[in-house]
Order: sequence, then C-alpha cells, then structure tokens
Amino acid sequence: MPILEDISLTIKKGDFLGVIGPNGGGKSTLLKVILGLVEPVQGEVKVWGKPPEESAHLIGYVPQHSLFDPDFPITVEDVVLMGRLSRHRLLRRFSAEDRRKALDALDMVGITDLRNRPVGHLSGGEQQRTFIARALVRNPSLLLLDEALSSIDPATQTELYDLLSQLNKHITIVMVSHDLSAISTHVDKVACLNRRLYYHGSKEIPPEGIEATYGCPVQLLAHGIPHRVLRRHQ
Repeated sequence: MPILEDISLTIKKGDFLGVIGPNGGGKSTLLKVILGLVEPVQGEVKVWGKPPEESAHLIGYVPQHSLFDPDFPITVEDVVLMGRLSRHRLLRRFSAEDRRKALDALDMVGITDLRNRPVGHLSGGEQQRTFIARALVRNPSLLLLDEALSSIDPATQTELYDLLSQLNKHITIVMVSHDLSAISTHVDKVACLNRRLYYHGSKEIPPEGIEATYGCPVQLLAHGIPHRVLRRHQ
C-alpha cells in the first residue's frame, strides 16, 4: 500500500504552511519527498523549479528527533556549524565564512550568548532554537520542520511560533504538527493529509476537511480552529 497517493500540492513563496493529519498518514514522508530523500514512484517534485537534489542547498530541515549524546562535549556553535557541511564534503575544516554564518544563524534565533554552552546543558526550547539555527545556517529559502515543537512546553512553543513568524518574512516554511489548534492559530495555510490530500487552503479549515482526514467527528472551538478530534461513536 502506498504511503502517499494522488498528491497535488503547490507551495508558494512566502507561505507558512501547516501539515496536519493522523500518525502514519504520510506527513513526514511528504517532507522527505520534498527533500529528495524519498523518490516518488510516479509524478515529480520541483523545488523552485528544479528537482530536489539540485535544490538541496536552498532547503533547511529540522527533523522530529535530533539524536545526540547529552554528555558528549559539543557546543551550540559546533552543532550549528554542522549545518554548513554537505553530503559530499563531510570531512573538512570550517572556514571563517562558516563561523560568521553560524553566528548570524544564532543571532536570528536569539541564542548568540549560548554559543559556547554544551548542547546537553540546554533547555528543550534552547535545543530547538539550536537545531533551527543549524537549519538556517546555509541561508535556505525553504524551511521544513517535522514535529519540531512537539515535546516543548506551551509557553516555549508560543515563543518559537513567534520566532517562525518572524523568519517567515523572508523564508517559506512548511511545518508538520499534530497540534491542530496551535498550528491553525499560527500558520497562514493548512494541508490536511492522510495518505491523500483532503484539504489545502486557508487556516479556516472546514469541519468536513478535518473529519475526512481523521475519519471521525471533530469539535470546533471557533472560526474553524479544531479543538479536539473525537473517536467515532460505535
């Protein structure tokens, strides 16, 4: 059974798109297709008019889980510098330009003062700012985030959403999330995905779009913002 099928999706420059849907619905796979890590069986993907492998330098990516040993003596600046490496040049010395770009990225996410701190000593929000900075260090025009705020407390989530809104002034953002209400509040457009694309449009999601995506009734808080998905009554 295909993970994704019959997907036709256009993301415009300057969009802040939230992708929602149930677990196993293909949200992370969609990002990997855009990144060129997964090749579609049919159809094509274009990023700024080119195949993903030719546009990799234009894409920043924050995965759902950034695994690292909290006891390993690596600093915030070291992690961000790793974003300057490419698949074909993993073993090289960082240049003065690399370090300048790393400081610029740290400044963009507001943690320049943490540059020399071990990553294992950071709070969850500070770690996510570090990983966002790593994704920004190559000056991408498209930023992909896969459940990047899922394990952070609500107050810190709000701060990071505000940060992403600022970044969206000059970067196109696609963000996967399971948090229906939060993502509907902060993004400009929403895509409802469960193997198929059931809705793509404004964040004022119609109830039928949510119900088709999750296959069950949904309660709405106000203005089309999902409040919670209900189990189908037997």
